[in-house]
Amino acid sequence: MTPRIISKKTHRSQFAVYDERGRKIKLAKRGKKLSRSVAGTVALFLFIGIFAVFMGMPMVLTISNALKPLDELFYFPPRFFVRNPTFSNFSDLFMSLQQTWVPFARYLLNSFIITGFGTVGHLIFASAAAYPLAKNKFPGSRILMSIVILSLMFSPVVTGIPNFLIITQLRMVDTYWALILPAFSASLGLYLMKQFMEQVPDSLIESARIDGCSEFSIWWNIVMPNVKPAWLTLIILQFQALWATTGGVFLQSEELKPLTFAMNQVALGGIARAGEGAAVMFITMMVPVTFFVISQSRIVETMATSGMKE
Repeated sequence: MTPRIISKKTHRSQFAVYDERGRKIKLAKRGKKLSRSVAGTVALFLFIGIFAVFMGMPMVLTISNALKPLDELFYFPPRFFVRNPTFSNFSDLFMSLQQTWVPFARYLLNSFIITGFGTVGHLIFASAAAYPLAKNKFPGSRILMSIVILSLMFSPVVTGIPNFLIITQLRMVDTYWALILPAFSASLGLYLMKQFMEQVPDSLIESARIDGCSEFSIWWNIVMPNVKPAWLTLIILQFQALWATTGGVFLQSEELKPLTFAMNQVALGGIARAGEGAAVMFITMMVPVTFFVISQSRIVETMATSGMKE
């Protein structure tokens, strides 16, 4: 028979475990002492800090250039940090945008429509398509997933002409759908959601089916909350991609152009508008960066998630 475990409190206010014969049982320590020395820890942080500085330099340079007056932008040799900061670049940019054919508010509204509908639609379609691929075995599922993985190898430049031909045949050129509809079918989101949905325990889904839940209810109420870090990451990636789009050859009417297109046109005004171009780079960069900082904890959680276990 297995000896009965008895817990006794010692004189040091700690608990010791004894068997029924009075012999003390050694317990494993909760924590494991790190073998790395203090010098090694300091060296590791210095190494990481150096790389962090190099990674942050482009962002600092963009902010510094946006605050530089026009004469400092053309100093030689160039200066990394601004000496006489000014907000005149931003005021000149907004004045130039007010003089365009279309009001500034219209450009901003177009960006919100394209980014908002494209991001939400991509999340819904990618997660809905990933659920049967991850949790249902049907003929051809592996072939479909192989096609999705293969599509990740192609650059958007390669698929640009086929996309334009398809949008032309659908008669969606010069409409919002020309940018929103291709965003729905981005394969990266489908792959990401499928990988995370595979980590949801099958027993959880089977229990829901026994309780009478429909497949839609299981996907929306059970699977989606359990992969929340994944779809939050997907929202950030798709938001960044759609916010930076200029419309390209799909949008021809000035009334449908997004804000990024208008700001880029202002920045192409030559040397006299170099300051406005620096302000455009700052605004274009800070919008997705701010969105990322707000959801940073979810990004870290996504990268660190090892999955749910049965």
